[in-house]
Amino acid sequence: MPEDRIAVLVVEDEALLRMSIVAALEDEGFEVLEASNAAEAIATIEKTPRIHALFTDIDMPGTMDGLLLAAFVRDRWPPIKIVVTSGHRIPEGGMLPVDGAFLPKPYNPDNVIASIRELVCA
Repeated sequence: MPEDRIAVLVVEDEALLRMSIVAALEDEGFEVLEASNAAEAIATIEKTPRIHALFTDIDMPGTMDGLLLAAFVRDRWPPIKIVVTSGHRIPEGGMLPVDGAFLPKPYNPDNVIASIRELVCA
């Protein structure tokens, strides 16, 4: 895969939503990796150091929700840019990592793409 492509890890437990945003990102030229929960996401990041951005849902099964995952990633891999989404919660001011973004569900894939590009290319 070309080194200049933006690598994005999509973390979403709802398979149809994940497949939809993965397809939209791939259509725009992103390299996309997938995880259905925080544990899979962390394992993927550990194996794939080229990840530039994380797009994660807040509400997921497992021991860590998307906000905890975002904080963990920010602390351990500070260069990774983070976009968080949810259809149930809107995170308050200090809940998002610095330089992170929030997009409410249902989101427009174009907004996800624009947010990731803006964060990574800034």
